Amino acid sequence: MSIEVRNLLRNFGEQKAVNNISFKVDKGEIVGFLGPNGAGKSTTMKIITGYLQQTNGEAFVCGIDVSKDPLETKKKIGYLPESNALYYDMYVREYLGFVAEVHKVESANQKIENIIEITGLKAECRKKIGQLSKGYKQRVGLAAVLIHDPEVLILDEPTSGLDPNQIIEIREVIKQQGKNKTVLFSSHILQEVEAMCDRVIIINKGNIVADDTLSNLQQKSIGQQSFIVEFKETVQKEWLQQLDGISGLKNLGYSKFNIQCVSTEPIKKQLLQLAIDKNLNIVLLQSENRNLEDIFRSLTVSEE
Repeated sequence: MSIEVRNLLRNFGEQKAVNNISFKVDKGEIVGFLGPNGAGKSTTMKIITGYLQQTNGEAFVCGIDVSKDPLETKKKIGYLPESNALYYDMYVREYLGFVAEVHKVESANQKIENIIEITGLKAECRKKIGQLSKGYKQRVGLAAVLIHDPEVLILDEPTSGLDPNQIIEIREVIKQQGKNKTVLFSSHILQEVEAMCDRVIIINKGNIVADDTLSNLQQKSIGQQSFIVEFKETVQKEWLQQLDGISGLKNLGYSKFNIQCVSTEPIKKQLLQLAIDKNLNIVLLQSENRNLEDIFRSLTVSEE
């Protein structure tokens, strides 16, 4: 296993930021690490990379215990934090040369030129980092991550600040790197995860609520169908909660509801009967396809 987490726990005072989670990521896997803000994603990544000490549990990188040998594990990791701290007064090549020297990279000049080409920095490489746009600063951060050819990439929001064309380019870089490396990355752009990952781990309130391939998650969600119904008149939520076969109900606004169920047809028949009984007009009745966004919301949004 390139990454292994066992019963990882991290407390901040009384709050459990990470609550006894366990997972493994193999070489050649690109795994999306998803969750709402404050779910524990960045905390977990910082523990794996050795930048934060866990309260309990274990984290291993390439079979090495991060707590017992943090320096050796850092040699094997390329870590792009969400903050992406850079030296703004340094030129791009100068900064990459500094990072290469820290890692004792052989043939550093050639490696720097290759990384500049791979990450699309050639047009901006003569500038100081502070003069770059946010998107190009993100590219510099990714270039620094790759300069020592690490076995494991841990990327926290790697496409943050990039325009759509840049996102596609960086996505391809990550996919190419993922063929021979282990990649764990977080993103709030779920379309990115669908485009790059076969497997996702979803964390919510410090707990892992899903760890599976995208295809399996979608297969599991087939048994849960959903549709949107909207009425012209005011509708009480209690009327809909009394319908037989509903597994979930969310108010989307004035008299507009998302209904989750195993089978939509019986529910729709009951809705039509409800409209007749209560003298209501249905203005929208629309089925929904469950993509990764639907699955994510169903696992991370609490019922009111």
